[in-house]
Amino acid sequence: MSEESQEYSVQEASVKLGIPIQKLRRWDAQGMLVARRTTGGHRRYPREVIDRLAESYVANPLEKHSDELTAVKKDLKEKRRIIQLLLDSENRYRDLVETSHDLIFATDGIGKFTYLNEASQDIFGLPPQDMVGRCFFDFEARPTHLSNRRYFSHLRNKGEVRNYLTHIIRTDGRDRWIGINARIARDEAGQQIGIRGTARDLTEQHLSALRIEHLAKHDPLTDLPNRVSLQQAVEAAFETGHVGAVLFLDIDHFKYINDNFGHRAGDQLIMGVAGVLREVMREFDGHLYRIGGDEFAVHLPECLRKEAVQVAEKVLDAVRHYKFQPSGHRRFSNITVSIGIALYPFHGSDITGLLSNVDIAMYQAKDFGRNRFVLYDQDQGSNLRSTHRRVHWAKKLREVLDEDRLVLYSQAVVRLAGREPVHHEILVRIQEEDGRVIPPADFIEVAESLGMVQEIDFAVVQKLLKHITSHGEQGKKLRYFVNLSRASISDQQWVRRMHRMLQESTVNPNQLVFEITETAAMSEVDVTLAFIRLLKEMGCRFALDDFGAGFSSFYFLKRFDVDYLKIDGTLVRDLAKDEGNRIFVKALCDVAREMNKQVIAEWVETQDVMDALKGMNAEYGQGYLFQRPAPLSGVAAQPAKASIQSRLN
Repeated sequence: MSEESQEYSVQEASVKLGIPIQKLRRWDAQGMLVARRTTGGHRRYPREVIDRLAESYVANPLEKHSDELTAVKKDLKEKRRIIQLLLDSENRYRDLVETSHDLIFATDGIGKFTYLNEASQDIFGLPPQDMVGRCFFDFEARPTHLSNRRYFSHLRNKGEVRNYLTHIIRTDGRDRWIGINARIARDEAGQQIGIRGTARDLTEQHLSALRIEHLAKHDPLTDLPNRVSLQQAVEAAFETGHVGAVLFLDIDHFKYINDNFGHRAGDQLIMGVAGVLREVMREFDGHLYRIGGDEFAVHLPECLRKEAVQVAEKVLDAVRHYKFQPSGHRRFSNITVSIGIALYPFHGSDITGLLSNVDIAMYQAKDFGRNRFVLYDQDQGSNLRSTHRRVHWAKKLREVLDEDRLVLYSQAVVRLAGREPVHHEILVRIQEEDGRVIPPADFIEVAESLGMVQEIDFAVVQKLLKHITSHGEQGKKLRYFVNLSRASISDQQWVRRMHRMLQESTVNPNQLVFEITETAAMSEVDVTLAFIRLLKEMGCRFALDDFGAGFSSFYFLKRFDVDYLKIDGTLVRDLAKDEGNRIFVKALCDVAREMNKQVIAEWVETQDVMDALKGMNAEYGQGYLFQRPAPLSGVAAQPAKASIQSRLN
């Protein structure tokens, strides 16, 4: 039916209603009965409205039904408003869908696309019209379509999927990871008629997550799996009840490379050894890891002693033949490793016990001369206990230094004449997390054997400089004594670091007195003289500690330009009862006085010893008779000249 057949002309409406045309025109102008205007300007009235008014007019004159006309007008206006709202809503929806960066799609009942927005170009590499009739299966990265089968299975079982991640390949060959949110569309009978949903390109986020996961489980320098990966692999083997072997490999004398050629050369060596180990592992069914510092590990699943020993021998031979050449230096080939081996479940039924025992075996290889392997043996008795202790302290001292848990204690040194404090000696301690304090006798010896005493020495000086600086003018009145180990002063890299730190500090070098034990000074005279000369030029002072313990004290004393002598405590402790000690200590005091050096007697613990020292005209004493050690932070600055000795004993 045409549009005109559904309408009356103004003449037809006038006849139908029985009213003049002028009244219809007036009603139209007043908005009571609005007519549609044609292109030519002619009025047309809806047939439905005129017929309804005509029927009503039979019983009632039209003039009496202005309320009905008003209702009709309102009804038509509301219909127009609703239609316009629907049109606006559809336009908004279309704008949002077509401009969205997310893929918006609909499929038929078997999953083939019936509609896609423009984002299909970014997701699949094809425009929407070329995607109609295709499905996700056509772009699945794996030939088995396993991921998309799971997707459709989940849809059928749950009715919807949220954040489903799948891997596809675009038409240009580029990999894409997309996340899908979808829901099944059903008819009135509940039958599936299609799928509607959205998909978003999550490639960058997914690759970033993979990179973060990779970094968490791999060493950044060599890109080898790290200790976390090793633990996960071995734990998985434990859970399945399988056997296997774990090897720990540690580069021998690695600290020498770091200290003499720099950390860049150290990194270069680690990468070089990693390359050698990778080549070795191509021959074996094992996995290589870097577990920290200069340590590597090898996991050999389903291997026992014979295979583990074979791998260890191959590694030792390959590393021995590796020619290492630091940048800008000559090549040398004396690189070796020490290897520890443990078998599971025989040498450890859990990951902690197993890795601890591998560590012990590796340290035993170092103790036995390096460049060798040791298979863990739980029946080795005292050697095993000693290695356990080394392993324990190696890890503990590293944690202490990393967590800054070294603390300085103070003990007074007094003028014997009046017993007033004029010096303070600092004793180094370890502060445990539970508040306990560990004395140096428990860790200094093992720190020296592990090559970590240099770090302790450096940390003590560093803390001391901070202490002086933090006390401002009050701190400038004090003189501080710092005892240094033989290993530190004979390490040229350490000496350069120390010299640089002192140069950069605002502390007056004249406040610092570095102590060297008599035994250390005698063992490397030239090294000691060079170190004293270097720091004396800066204004620092020196003391000879434990003086009298050696047999060449008087002969070498004139060669060392020191300012103070600390008489060894073993000579002082029994001074009141031992005539020989009294003669020797008196001679030391007389010689020191003649050479203009100040003497401090250690281990003064009784009044009798103090009286004996005063009888020899000794000037200073230190020991429990005067004060027990206390935290340095609680020591008040003395108005007189004071000294603080930081000792590692």
